[in-house]
Amino acid sequence: MHPLHLNTPLLHSATLSRDFGAEVWLKMDALQPVGSFKIRGMGALCQAAHAEGALRFVCASGGNAGYAVAYAGRRLGVPVTIATPTRTSEYMRDLLRQEGAEVEVHGDTWDETHQYALSLAEAQRAAYIHPFDDPRIWEGHATLMHEVAEAGLRPDAVVTSVGGGGLLCGIIRGLQQLEWNDVPVVAVETEGAASFAEAVRAGRLVTLERIQTIATTLAARTVAEAALQMAKEHPVVPWLVSDRQTVTACARFLDDHRVLVEPACGASLAAVYDRAEPLADKQRVLVVVCGGAGVNRELLDRWMAETGAR
Repeated sequence: MHPLHLNTPLLHSATLSRDFGAEVWLKMDALQPVGSFKIRGMGALCQAAHAEGALRFVCASGGNAGYAVAYAGRRLGVPVTIATPTRTSEYMRDLLRQEGAEVEVHGDTWDETHQYALSLAEAQRAAYIHPFDDPRIWEGHATLMHEVAEAGLRPDAVVTSVGGGGLLCGIIRGLQQLEWNDVPVVAVETEGAASFAEAVRAGRLVTLERIQTIATTLAARTVAEAALQMAKEHPVVPWLVSDRQTVTACARFLDDHRVLVEPACGASLAAVYDRAEPLADKQRVLVVVCGGAGVNRELLDRWMAETGAR
């Protein structure tokens, strides 16, 4: 079965390398058909569900996972319902509708939306496509690291943003499959959505009381249990950045590389722009430019004004 994702470019960033003082490589998943890495895992899961006879897909998503499911559904000829939290922008909902998805709005947080979507899936006799917590999703995301290896790069560290933990699980799985067990992952979250960092600190899953961040697509109050477990098996360093840092990184990346990404991606870029301590001794740093479809210049300008970014 041919995958729905693309083998995206691996670019050496002269600007970031000069500013950072070491080689910085960019895995440009912002250039996927849906604007983010999500199509790797969501596409793999949707194809598997379709092969098993699913006649409809339901997904709870703040944006990017749902967009990937909507795209996959259209490609596979399967109708799709996406449930979004109230905080999801109308811009993002319009993108979902343009892919042919039916959009439902329910819940202030993803967790509430998730419970609603599960009931929808049962009522519609649909396959529920989880946005991050499924081994088939992680296998899809693991392809990213295999593409990096095939391009001839073995990084000293991988930098990625973390929301629910699906991409983190996929990256670790890919590193393990490549037997790159000594390559650490710097797992970046915003300070208002640090469910993974809190879980690592506590040694168990932690459910945040609330989410308070502009990076709404990182807004999982509890990470996947597998993300915490894999972090015990592989070197992973949690790192936190502010909303202001993430939005500043988005603006700098647009100026430097002419690519617009959303704050969820800006978090990992901020770790490099601001020389995060875990990267201090690394000579070859790989940044997963995970992208994000829920952004345009008007939204970026608004976020910059809200955070005082420059």
